[in-house]
Order: sequence, then C-alpha cells, then structure tokens
Amino acid sequence: MIKHIVVWRLKDFAKGTNKIGNAEKIKELLESLRRKIVEIQHIEVGINITGTDASSDVVLYSEFNRIEDLNAYQKHPEHMKVVQFIMEVCTERRVVDYEI
Repeated sequence: MIKHIVVWRLKDFAKGTNKIGNAEKIKELLESLRRKIVEIQHIEVGINITGTDASSDVVLYSEFNRIEDLNAYQKHPEHMKVVQFIMEVCTERRVVDYEI
C-alpha cells in the first residue's frame, strides 16, 4: 500500500476569499475526487485548527494499492483541475509518499 500525504500553507487572501474559505474549497474539491478516480482507496482532508508558526493550513492523507495507482491519480484530469486551484491559493507545499 502507498500512502500519499501533502500539506499546504495558504495565502491569506486569494481567488476572492480568505484562507479559511480556500481551505474549505480545497477540502471539498479533493474529497470529491474519491467518486471520480477509481485508484483512490482512501482520502481524507483536514483543515488546521491551531495557529502556530510551524503549522500548515491543509493536509491531504490518501492511500493507493500500488505506486502505479498513485501515478495514475496524479495525472488524472480531475486531479489536475484541483491542482490548478490549489497552486493559485497556496504559498508552500510539502509531500511525502511511502510504502507499507
């Protein structure tokens, strides 16, 4: 199994709304991919509830059966639409992919 974790820091204001509004939109968009991309085994999106300097704003936790499934997800047109939105509202992105 492949676990894919991404965290983002968001701009204070982008796309006509504040950080919280964009975090909620990212959550909605990413979680909707479960119905659209069959390779996703599990997907969970969290919005940070603390405001420390070390905090990121949004986290994605997802699972895939194989690395090929993760690669298919990353290239999927529906995923690419979400990526485009996120890139417009984020200032930083970190990712970890690992196999168990």
